[in-house]
This record gives sequence, structure tokens and C-alpha cells, in this order.
Amino acid sequence: MVEQLMETLSCPPIRRAVIACVLCGVSCSLLSVFVVLMRMPLIGVSMSHAAFAGAVLGLLLDVDPFLSGFIMCLLAAGVLGPLSDRTDIAPENVLGIMFSFLMGLAFLGLGILTRTKAGALNLMWGSLLSLSVWDIRVLTAITSLLVLFVFLFFKEIRAVMFNRRLAAASGVPERMIYYALLFLTGAVVSANLATVGGLLIFALLVQPGATALQLTYNLKHFFIIAAAAGIGACVSGLALSYIFDLPSGASVVLMATAIFAAAFIVSPKRRSYKSGKRSTTHAADI
Repeated sequence: MVEQLMETLSCPPIRRAVIACVLCGVSCSLLSVFVVLMRMPLIGVSMSHAAFAGAVLGLLLDVDPFLSGFIMCLLAAGVLGPLSDRTDIAPENVLGIMFSFLMGLAFLGLGILTRTKAGALNLMWGSLLSLSVWDIRVLTAITSLLVLFVFLFFKEIRAVMFNRRLAAASGVPERMIYYALLFLTGAVVSANLATVGGLLIFALLVQPGATALQLTYNLKHFFIIAAAAGIGACVSGLALSYIFDLPSGASVVLMATAIFAAAFIVSPKRRSYKSGKRSTTHAADI
């Protein structure tokens, strides 16, 4: 069994896929903490469709899909932040409008695309076994940048997630932190287009954080549990797709859902809600 596993991992595409799963699990899970605690799940949806729309546009213009998807994500982040800050429209409504526009743009591009749609379908559903060395390097760089950002600005991030206005009143550069999170979300999503796919990656920007929410109130533990859930979903999804010859992106998302369901079933929070004994002191840990 061990020899068979080592032989499988000796294959370069498989090895790159496993590395990508770990990096994807870490990067998406860290961002899912912000998405869940700030109650803005449409950020993931909007960014995933921005990356997909940009990648399809790149295919139409014979431009590198990663580059075009990354640029579109940055543009979307640059619009979402100021628009939600400077208008009377609620952030979730801004995200809903942006999501609808980007989804329409993506499918319009698919309709116009006259060449083979295989490349576009890979960007839609993901293809872990077709990753190149360049894809791994980009994913490694962006994941490292995100981890460094969380490590350096942990206190500021915690203040912003608790209350943006209170953070600003306390001297925290909340706007810079918030915009940086938006840009990092765009970078992570565009880098993971080939791993999970533009239409499915938003699940990894929600479910690991939602899993951690079932199990802890402590923010540090929140990050650790979310990362473990994300990595577990990606690696087990890859194994499932390899064994049963299934689409890798869909397998990863299904495993993420299964992990969330298991956390929900054993959640101590759910039991405390049922018994009416939830302690208000735990909320302050986040």
C-alpha cells in the first residue's frame, strides 16, 4: 500500500496536484474566516466570477487566462471597496449587483468563444492534474503573501472583523485592511482557477470558515481549524477524483460540504444553543 502510494506520488502531475491542494486549502480557508465572520459570502461568489469572466476574456483575446483573470479580480476589488464605502447601498447589495454583472459577462464570453471550449471548461470546473510548474509557483507566492499578511496584521484584522467603525475610531487603518483583503481574495481566486475552477471556488471561500464556526469561538483556533478543513477537503477530494475518475473540482467541493456537515453534527455550539446555555463570554474571544 505504501509502495503504491509512493509510486503514485512520484508522478509529477500527481505531485503538483497534491501541492496545489495544500496551497489551495490554506489560502482559501484563511480567506473564508474573513468571509464568514464579516458575513459577506458574496465576496467569494463575486470574485470567483470576476476571475472566470477575466479568464474567458483572456481566451477571447489570446491573453494568458491567469493574467486576465487576475486583472479582472483586481478591478472588481477596486470597485467593490469604494462603492460599498461611499454609497448608501448595503455591501451585500453591491456584491449581488457585481455578481450578476460578472456572471452575465462570463457566460457572454463563453457564447462568443468560437474555438474549442475545453480551456474555458477547465477554468470553470478546475483540472488539478493539468497544473504546470508555473501554476504551482504562482499559487505558492500568493499563499505565502496571504499568510504573511495575516501574521503581520492579526490584531488589526481582528479589530476590523469585530467592527469596522470601532476599529477606525481606535486608530486602526481599517480601510487599508479591508481593501487588502479584497485584493488578496482576488489574487487567491485567480490563482486557483485551474485547481477548483471559477464556478466552484466560492465554496472553499465559505465552507472551511463555516466549519470552524461550528467548533470554536477563539480566532486563532478559527484560522487553524479552517485551514485544516480546507486542506482536508482538497486532498480528500483529489483522492476521490483519482480513485473514481471524477471531476476534481466538484469532488473537492463535495468533500468540503461533508466536512462541514460532520462539524455541524458534533458542534458543541449547536448543543449549547439547543440547551439555552450559550455563554456570552465566548463571543469576546473572536
